[in-house]
Amino acid sequence: MRHIIHTKNTPKTIGPYSQAVIINNFIILSGQIPIDAHSQAIPENIGEQTYIVLKNIKTILTNAHFQVKNIIKTTIFTTELKKIDIINEIYMKFFSDHESQFPARSCVEVQRLPKDVKIEIEVIAYKYI
Repeated sequence: MRHIIHTKNTPKTIGPYSQAVIINNFIILSGQIPIDAHSQAIPENIGEQTYIVLKNIKTILTNAHFQVKNIIKTTIFTTELKKIDIINEIYMKFFSDHESQFPARSCVEVQRLPKDVKIEIEVIAYKYI
């Protein structure tokens, strides 16, 4: 069974796609970019951008009755791989704060991202029953 997720506490999609799709015990999130859900602002700082993306991911997961600890794979796209230490610091704190083990991960530098943000993260999570 396939279920489409749309949350009101995260930014709306900027194209013809779903925020997330649930299939059986899996949820697959589309890439999330750092748009603040309330102000619609995008900060300049890569650290703040990383934090907002992870916060939006958590909101979508929570809305779908998943938890951060259910994340099994992340893919990070960044235009500033030279700032991976900053990204890693925020990323490590996020998973540590949620008592979660680190998921498998890929990290790729790209030339450009939507709305000229510096980071986008997509997630796959699995709910153990």
